[in-house]
Amino acid sequence: MTEPQRKQRLGELMVQQGLLSQDQLRIALIEQSQNDIPLGRHLVRLGFVTEAMVRDLVADTIGYESIDLAPVVADAEALAMVPEDFARRYHLLPIAYEEAARQLVIAMADMFNVVALDQLRAMLGPQIQIKPVLAAEAQLEEYIDQFYGYELSVDGILREIETGEIDYQSLQADGNEYTQPVVRLVGALLMDAVKRNASDIHFEPELAFLRIRYRIDGVLRQVRSLHKTFWPAIAVRLKVISGMDIAETRAPQDGRLQINLVGRPIDFRVASHPTIHGENLVLRVLDREKSIMPLERMGMRPNTLNELKRMMTRPEGIVVVTGPTGSGKTTTLYSLLAHQNTEAVNIMTLEDPVEYPVTMMRQTSVAEVNKLDFANGIRSIMRQDPDIILVGEIRDEDTATMAFRAAMTGHQVFTTLHTNSALGTFPRLLDIGISPDIMAGNIIGVVAQRLVRVLCPQCKQGHAPNEDERTLLGLAAGQDAIIYRHVGCKRCGYTGYRGRMAIIELLRIDSQMDALIARRSHLDEMRALAMEQGFVPLAEDGVRRILEGYTSISEVMRVIDLTNRMR
Repeated sequence: MTEPQRKQRLGELMVQQGLLSQDQLRIALIEQSQNDIPLGRHLVRLGFVTEAMVRDLVADTIGYESIDLAPVVADAEALAMVPEDFARRYHLLPIAYEEAARQLVIAMADMFNVVALDQLRAMLGPQIQIKPVLAAEAQLEEYIDQFYGYELSVDGILREIETGEIDYQSLQADGNEYTQPVVRLVGALLMDAVKRNASDIHFEPELAFLRIRYRIDGVLRQVRSLHKTFWPAIAVRLKVISGMDIAETRAPQDGRLQINLVGRPIDFRVASHPTIHGENLVLRVLDREKSIMPLERMGMRPNTLNELKRMMTRPEGIVVVTGPTGSGKTTTLYSLLAHQNTEAVNIMTLEDPVEYPVTMMRQTSVAEVNKLDFANGIRSIMRQDPDIILVGEIRDEDTATMAFRAAMTGHQVFTTLHTNSALGTFPRLLDIGISPDIMAGNIIGVVAQRLVRVLCPQCKQGHAPNEDERTLLGLAAGQDAIIYRHVGCKRCGYTGYRGRMAIIELLRIDSQMDALIARRSHLDEMRALAMEQGFVPLAEDGVRRILEGYTSISEVMRVIDLTNRMR
């Protein structure tokens, strides 16, 4: 397609979509014929459309992603890879570098600038992939100035703050944020946490300093200690961008924010809590791309995966996911729902709060302000013609009763429960107030899980197990095996681990198990029947992961009791 054809096509597309009238297009084409400025820029200059409308339409037409640079936080690592003069000459902006994928995201206004992309590939080398995304031209000019014109490293920003005064008014404004170093500092800390795959960011004020900790792979790690004078400005900025009341410091508050980090939108759930040294703030990182995964990528045994898919074919009943806080229950639930999320089914959820917005699911946050609790929410949802209902957590008898009522009236219900094992679900439901007669026939199955850290592939160290370890792993006499221990290197932050995986036990409820539930059989009897039917306990799945070289004995013992396997 020639350049004039492309310009004409852009105008025609806008007319077809009702974004532009024929008269407006004609005016813009006359203006465009008098100079060589792109048609899109004329349309914006004349006030007929916005930059965002042009950007999104062009991206959709040529098959590229588009990006709004306004919520993007600068990535100092990405900017260091492309010199400023190169970015200005070719009118492009590096916005994110993902080390794991070796991918650099570049914002450009002209996706057909082959010379610029070739020059960039030659400069970076073949080991780094380039992902171009379409940005508005005017935004590019503004953000090249901002991203390259100010200090963006945490240490550099701290030095800048120490030598100047903090303007609290600018922390609350929507103007040029990069003139205020505290704004850049907060952005740099959030970027750093996401790049390190942190699930939570803790800002903890002490008597004379502020402690900043990240929870990485389920374990808290201190990353910074700042003087207490930094905290008021950081707290104000965090509360402003998350929609919280900056004047309220003595009562807990909740907020939420979404910003563009590492090339994609990341959500944060923010909670403040008053302490004797000031407000404690914790940000939960909600990264949809990493938190909702296909069932096939969850690393389950083939038999377990088949059983799980078989469970989901039952049209009505309850699927319970159990485990302690932070064991990945929500991720598993969303993966199960995503497997069934099509136009043919109506999925409705009740959560406290909604963590991952998902297309086509009708999601509701249970909140005091809405005068909606789980039990009333289920009543309301059942009048919305649902096929599948997600109840975030069964906490009390009312919620449990309504969840079972929904299952008994032909709905598939997914929920979570705090128990230590799959078989522990039944005494827990009895304790809440659900009778065995109601349980029998209405529970499809139970998934119990834990999260264990995965050994860093760069530095893990193999060795033959000693006698105690062989006993723990259940190895037969003469059976050879190599197991691994954590060491630590630069790639894993000297922890010996990178990432986490789920250890799962799956209990599918059939008519035989229902009979045992109905007559309140002892757990030993239920366990014996489950083992006959191929049930694999959490400990066995953990041992499998150790023998496969994914994790260590010490890590599995951190989350699962293996003492009954010792002599």
